[in-house]
Amino acid sequence: MNNILTITKRELRGYFSSPVAFVFIVIFLLLSGFFTFMVAGLFQRGEASLQAFFTWHPWLYLFLVPAVGMRMWSEERRLGTIELLLTMPITPWQAIVGKFLASWAVVALALVLTFPVVLTVNYLGSPDNGVILGGYIGSLFMAGAYLAVTAMTSAMTRNQVVSFIVAVVLSLFLILAGFPPVTNMLVSWANPWLVDGIASFSVMTHFESIQKGVLDSRDILYFLSVIGFCLFTTSIIIRTHRAG
Repeated sequence: MNNILTITKRELRGYFSSPVAFVFIVIFLLLSGFFTFMVAGLFQRGEASLQAFFTWHPWLYLFLVPAVGMRMWSEERRLGTIELLLTMPITPWQAIVGKFLASWAVVALALVLTFPVVLTVNYLGSPDNGVILGGYIGSLFMAGAYLAVTAMTSAMTRNQVVSFIVAVVLSLFLILAGFPPVTNMLVSWANPWLVDGIASFSVMTHFESIQKGVLDSRDILYFLSVIGFCLFTTSIIIRTHRAG
């Protein structure tokens, strides 16, 4: 655990010593505010809820989260410091978890800084804050899934742009598998069990359930499974580099 915390602190210093974390946080806050108040029309909806706020998160994360995580391993490979890191008295798994937690902490900080939206809906009405809390938990887990995918793509290449593009494509697949227009199209020709099976692989299906305030263990397990699988794949890729 001490090694993981050491790596996490090292990565956090790296994020905040460069513009990466600040740019991500500012852009996320601006875009989430724009889509919530201007596009979704929170004030015109006549309801005290943050559904209009959380609806945009899968799409905002699609581009912003890979931008945060693309440097996770690509930068180490490009600078040649990955060999130095892997010769330190830490295991690859500790390095992977430490880097992942640092990136996740940056996203968590961005989410925390959206608290004025929560204060706004509480001022305007009497929202179900339990549902709002569920939305934040689901959003954080969804961001973690995107970050784990990005960690995997970042370990594959030393080019951050390539890592970003591949992560966006894979994350887009995780969205579209359960996106209503896609599932509605599949229903017209596929068996219901097949449609449900495809939708079960989507972050949308599980995020929308948590967003409604239902913290189902199956939804949490889904996100943890995606994170675990991608980080495990990352460890295999890193061990391959170490052996090479």
